[in-house]
Amino acid sequence: MKPMDPEIYNWPNFVSAIRILMAPILIVLAVNQQPDWYIGVLIFTVFTDVLDGFLARTLNQITEMGARLDSWGDFIVYSTMALCAWLLWPEIVKQEEIYFLSIIASFTLPVIVGIVKFKSLTSYHTWSVKVAVAVTIISYILLFGGWFDWPFKVAAIICMIAAIEETMITLLMHHQHVDVRTVWQALKYNKMDKRK
Repeated sequence: MKPMDPEIYNWPNFVSAIRILMAPILIVLAVNQQPDWYIGVLIFTVFTDVLDGFLARTLNQITEMGARLDSWGDFIVYSTMALCAWLLWPEIVKQEEIYFLSIIASFTLPVIVGIVKFKSLTSYHTWSVKVAVAVTIISYILLFGGWFDWPFKVAAIICMIAAIEETMITLLMHHQHVDVRTVWQALKYNKMDKRK
C-alpha cells in the first residue's frame, strides 16, 4: 500500500479544506436570510484560518501545497463574504458601496496581477495582509451586526495598502515564491534570482 504524501495529507491542509467547504454553507444561510447563523458560521470559518497556520507551525507541517491551499481558501471565503453581505444586507452594502468595492478590489486585483504574471495564484501571506484581514473581519461583523460603520472605512484603507504591497511583490519578483512576508523580502528574492 502506497503511503500518504505528507505534503498533501496533513492537519493544516485538512483545516484549510474545511474552510473551503464552509463557503457553500455560508451562501445557503445568506440565501435563506439567516443572518445570525451566518455570522456564527463565519466566525467558525475565520477561526479555521487562524488554526491552519497555527497547526502548520506547531506540527512543523509548513508546505508549499499548504500555503497555496490556504490562499485559495482565503480567496474563496472572502469572495463568499462579499456575496453574502449583498444577499443579507443590500441596504448597508449600498450605503458603504465605495468602501465595500475598495475591499473587493484589494483582494481581487493582486490575484489578477499574479495570475497574469505567474499563471497561478500567488501565496505571499504578507504581514500587511494579515493585519488587513483581521481588521476587515472585525469591522465586517461590527458593520453588519449593526454596531459601528467607521471601522469598515478604516479596513478599506488598510486593505488597499496591503493590496499595493502584494502587487509590488509580484511585479518585483522574476520567479514565483510562497510566503513572501514583505516587499523587502521580495527584493532579496529578486537579487537572488538575478544571480542564478
